[in-house]
Amino acid sequence: QVQLVESGGGLVQPGGSLTLSCAASGFPFSRAVMSWYRQAPGKERELVARISTSDNNRNYADSVKGRFTISRDNAKNTVYLQMISLKPEDTAVYYCNTAAMWGQGTQVTVSS
Repeated sequence: QVQLVESGGGLVQPGGSLTLSCAASGFPFSRAVMSWYRQAPGKERELVARISTSDNNRNYADSVKGRFTISRDNAKNTVYLQMISLKPEDTAVYYCNTAAMWGQGTQVTVSS
């Protein structure tokens, strides 16, 4: 059974940091391209970051470049999203994704 379980969301002040984790199971993780998406209220879901199978190719949305870092640990079947210098506009539900599979999402709220 395929599972993607996100964790690490929460409430943080502007300028703060959070690291999201996504624990994967039920498929060959090391061979899967992994992505993080987010969806803010009233907006469409958007791609935030993507990482290749071998961790040597990463892509980011323009809005998060220089502030977010995606990484993976194939030994732990886990993908991470490190977020720094958070802004109120980063507030959204963040989802882990591979192919057509999605996690349940974790809420990130940036507010003072």
